[in-house]
Amino acid sequence: MRKTIAVLPGDGIGPEVTAAAIAVLKDCASAFRHEFEFLEFAFGGNAIDRFDNPLPPETLAGCRASDAILLGAIGGPRWESLPFGTRPEAGLLGLRKQLGLYINLRPIRLRPALRGISPLRLDRLGNTDFEIVRELAGDIYFGEHKITKEKASDLAEYSVFEIERVARYAFGRAAARKKHLTSIDKANVLASSTLWRDTVGSLAREYPEIALDHQYVDNASMQILLRPTQFDVILTGNMFGDILSDEAAALAGSIGLIPSLSCGAKDQPALYEPIHGSAPTLAGKDVACPLGAIFSSTLMLRESFDLQEESDWIESAVDRVLENGYRTADIAESNSRTVSGTEFTQQIREELKKSPARIAQVKSTA
Repeated sequence: MRKTIAVLPGDGIGPEVTAAAIAVLKDCASAFRHEFEFLEFAFGGNAIDRFDNPLPPETLAGCRASDAILLGAIGGPRWESLPFGTRPEAGLLGLRKQLGLYINLRPIRLRPALRGISPLRLDRLGNTDFEIVRELAGDIYFGEHKITKEKASDLAEYSVFEIERVARYAFGRAAARKKHLTSIDKANVLASSTLWRDTVGSLAREYPEIALDHQYVDNASMQILLRPTQFDVILTGNMFGDILSDEAAALAGSIGLIPSLSCGAKDQPALYEPIHGSAPTLAGKDVACPLGAIFSSTLMLRESFDLQEESDWIESAVDRVLENGYRTADIAESNSRTVSGTEFTQQIREELKKSPARIAQVKSTA
């Protein structure tokens, strides 16, 4: 298989964690006899510094021409004084709009070796494994923004069309899992949420095999902590999904562990990125955990390239490294071996070398 991957390292720790993911993907390509071409482009604050534009035309064109996009992280204090629409985050919003990325998927899964770092008691955690489907192209982030010295407003707006297209994706994810979908809104006080609930409820008639329930966002934020095992697939809007997925990441032990997929338009590549930020205070210190980026790459193998075996091969190696006690500082425990981000990645690559080669041999002769 030959695939072109657009790489947007971005800012802060973005280049470090992205380099780790690429190293692992190159090992995968070699072992399974694939060809992955990595093309790097400027994006976010890095692009502002170089081209005075968070999303240069060359970057957008490179992303459009790729089979998938791997993003590190963007932003930082040095660009926060810039006007709205010119900050690094504007590049990400622009990329989502230009590529029609209206769906964001964030899987929340406990790694067995990391159950001890979750803030929840083990009896509450159970076998927590759910997905958050977040609408990505509407809501308050894309509505009209007004600000004066005395007053400010942000418009939250949704159409039936926008709700239905993301809801269909969520129903599809639920159909492939435990057939349970929870739609989260604030329909008791927000008009946009009232339309959301009505639209999702009406669409549910087309999916009689899916058990649908609704929760208000304030209750849902509590339920994620009280009984996370009740959830299978969560569907929610842009802002609620942004907040709830960061909260849910704590269940797994760290925001640095969670990958994400942004997709939508069938003729455009999907975007993969860890949900953590650029963490500028950690940049250059070789302490950042690369797992969010590495799991983003395995999510890419599964969802964009249909390479389930390759994805499992990498994630199994990660689990063995964790079971052997290796940790970066943010996920360390008292009895673990705390290592740098580079050393942690190297341990994964060494574990990959120990994996049976028969998988690659079988695929190469098929």
